Amino acid sequence: MKKIKTYKSLAVALTLALATTSCDPGDFGNMNISPNSPSAPNTAGFLSGALRNIGTMTTEMVPALYTQQFGDITYIEDSRYKTINFSFNNYYAGPLVAYQSIIDLNTNPDTKTTAAANGSNNNQIAVARIAKAYTYMWMTDRWGDIPYSQALKGKENFSPAYDTQQAIYTDLFKELKEAQAQFDGGAAVKGDILLGGDATRWKKFANSLRMIMALRISKVDPAKGKTEFAAAMADGVLTSNADNIKYTYLSEANNEHPLYNNYITTNRKDFAVSSTFMNYLSKINDPRIPGMADPNNLQKYVGVPYGVFPPTWKAQDVSLAASSIRQQNSSANVLTYAQILFSKAEAAKLGWISDDPKALYESAIKASIQQWIGASATDAVVNAYLQQPDVKYNDAKALEQIATQKWIALFYQGNEAWAEWRRTGYPVLTPAANPLNPSGQIPRRMAYPVTEQTLNKVNYDKALATQGADTQDTRVWWDKK
Repeated sequence: MKKIKTYKSLAVALTLALATTSCDPGDFGNMNISPNSPSAPNTAGFLSGALRNIGTMTTEMVPALYTQQFGDITYIEDSRYKTINFSFNNYYAGPLVAYQSIIDLNTNPDTKTTAAANGSNNNQIAVARIAKAYTYMWMTDRWGDIPYSQALKGKENFSPAYDTQQAIYTDLFKELKEAQAQFDGGAAVKGDILLGGDATRWKKFANSLRMIMALRISKVDPAKGKTEFAAAMADGVLTSNADNIKYTYLSEANNEHPLYNNYITTNRKDFAVSSTFMNYLSKINDPRIPGMADPNNLQKYVGVPYGVFPPTWKAQDVSLAASSIRQQNSSANVLTYAQILFSKAEAAKLGWISDDPKALYESAIKASIQQWIGASATDAVVNAYLQQPDVKYNDAKALEQIATQKWIALFYQGNEAWAEWRRTGYPVLTPAANPLNPSGQIPRRMAYPVTEQTLNKVNYDKALATQGADTQDTRVWWDKK
């Protein structure tokens, strides 16, 4: 039976070489020194291990199945919404505790001088705060209310209360704004496998996240959304495809691209581009198809029938993800310039900013096409595409067009695509024909890990009383009709 790969956080390894010394009478040498309590913790190692989770968070397949960008080939289960409960435990025990440790070690007077060997204290704290905020944003967008203010306390609190998503978002705006202003121009951060210690890029990442979060709350708190959006823009966001935030996998088995692992290493071929996605792209003659999908064995682009059971096809009959994006060392898109431009286009249409929504919409499409097909994205190709009837800007349908084009641009950015679909309602998707969940509807959230019902029952029950039933159909705070 197929299992969706569970992305576990990678343990952060700390090593310490203990020098041997001659022992005087009564000197017990290193006998009382614990090798598990190193005196010089390696914050660079903490950071590298924690950041590896960003790749797996970005490429997780389940949300991409919910948004019908992908479909199952053989085991038609998660495109039929079989899995109800998803665990967040590994994120708390792994990357989040690592980021918090980096912050603490660079703050504590007893450790900050040693920690500074891996970058200035302020720079390390800023990077850890931004990465930590991104992880919490990713989590709350999936589960809604989650432990936040009382989390990461270790033995001080094994049963943390849940914070509302509204409270979490409010604090994340603060954290990201403060963190991007905290970089001090000192030594660059070591162990940064995401952005190479580039403070400017981390600032743009933080501010771009603030912009995305501002639009997330456009239906529940438009006034705050407008204010936060403008503040994020003023502080500086992504300005070209060269700024795209990507997690790059390695040409080695322990950190290879998940689709390479699925298609090549294990030869499973569990997922293909879905018929919903492929049919729409074919309808509008989308030039990005070759950058997203491979033709089948008949050299045709054919999406796998979405959520249809039983399967009557094989992997060679349908279009797998494009070879160019699933090499062992391929990159995964975490946040892109096109996404920022689409966000600006929507903000302009909402009246949040004074820019021209049509110009931003067309620029966003151009940036996305260039991102996906590179040199093939000539002006002629882009202009021809912009004249397609369903693509050509129509002010009366602008919000639908922007959201639909963003859905295309966010291909294989599963969690982001799922959040945008829930928030906007576009494109209009039909649930799987043979669903396995009780309601038969596309999930609006992921249910909490079952362990919370016993290990943290009091706070779990309080969260349900505030947010609603622990089901796939309960909407998170910002997901309003």
